[in-house]
Amino acid sequence: MLPSDLLSYRMNGEAIAPKRLNLDANAIALAAEQIECFQNCLGKTQGELDRQLRDLEGDSPDYRVKRGLAHLLRNSFSTFEIVSPLEPQLLRQRVFSHAAGTPPLPNNRTPSLESLSSILSKELNREVLPVEIQKGLYADLQENRILTEFETPAPDTLLHRYNLSQVQGIFYRASEVTLNAHRNVPGEYKLLFRYLKLFQLMFYIEGDVEHGFTITLDGPTSLFKSSTRYGLAFAKMLPALLHVTKWSLKAVLQHKDFYTGAKKKGIFELDDRCNLVTHYPPGKPYDSMIEESFAKRWEKTKTEWVLEREVNLIPIPGSVMIPDFRLVHPDGKDYILEIVGYWRPEYLRKKFSQVRQSDVDNLILAISERLNLEKSGIKMEDVPAKVIWFKDKLSPKAVLEVL
Repeated sequence: MLPSDLLSYRMNGEAIAPKRLNLDANAIALAAEQIECFQNCLGKTQGELDRQLRDLEGDSPDYRVKRGLAHLLRNSFSTFEIVSPLEPQLLRQRVFSHAAGTPPLPNNRTPSLESLSSILSKELNREVLPVEIQKGLYADLQENRILTEFETPAPDTLLHRYNLSQVQGIFYRASEVTLNAHRNVPGEYKLLFRYLKLFQLMFYIEGDVEHGFTITLDGPTSLFKSSTRYGLAFAKMLPALLHVTKWSLKAVLQHKDFYTGAKKKGIFELDDRCNLVTHYPPGKPYDSMIEESFAKRWEKTKTEWVLEREVNLIPIPGSVMIPDFRLVHPDGKDYILEIVGYWRPEYLRKKFSQVRQSDVDNLILAISERLNLEKSGIKMEDVPAKVIWFKDKLSPKAVLEVL
């Protein structure tokens, strides 16, 4: 993402519009120029890279865009490492201690380095040259770190990341975000909520599977004390949202007027037609081979019941439960199906706790006979669901019998 000083946006009343780059020839050339600069500096220091970037920037009016592209390349596609025979702090101790045994004369410098390189070569079981000691002496300084790897992106990939980062920056100062996750088939909610939990964002949910869900998230400026860290976590949620097919959001922002410094309210709206591209990997279609096998076998089953994948959200205290499947009949009846085939005690306790808190009366629980529920402290008489036991594979016939 981009730091605040590299974000650009314009105001239209209360509406805020972040700056985006069109993927035209000029923007492609600009991105390609920045990428080439990094490629040419592979194996060189970060200080040398920064000097070349400054030369490339010159007095261009697009300096903010160039700095933004360089920032993304440096932080998302580059690896800088400390290259030194020893940890630089330890190397400095060895060099200064070794040099203390000779008079501090300029012509003693080279012999002292050669002597120490011979000692280090024996200790490390490889040849250590005097020039390596010289370069490694202050290799831990930021400007002396070496660009050892560069994952070269395509110019349009870099531009997509830039546009996404500009929009992410809007959420740094959000006081509240209302997210409407419309009905999605197949469901793609699980990845979104995985990231909401990962970044420890506060939210609550309303709605139902037929009309969609409204997810309200508290932003960083709604806290007792505005938190930059929470604002960054909030912005990191957006790439996960882009994996959901149908959605829209409205964010209420708090920002300062450029001229007066007074706090002002801003509004930002976005939906699934925004043309932003996520760099987060997609979630797996199925969480287990049991689920995948069941879904494939259901396709071959002659029944009016329609099987839908992860389309439901069940709010529970402090979290959300996303059942594996939903079964819908043309007459309007519906059931939700949760498959429990994973054996770890912590998982089982969490899963059955969610089931008990779900407060639904149309839940079918398919449980593997291989699980040691008693050892995990789970009592089946406390489970408010219809239960199906299975061995290796869950049979659609067993589910239809319960239906």
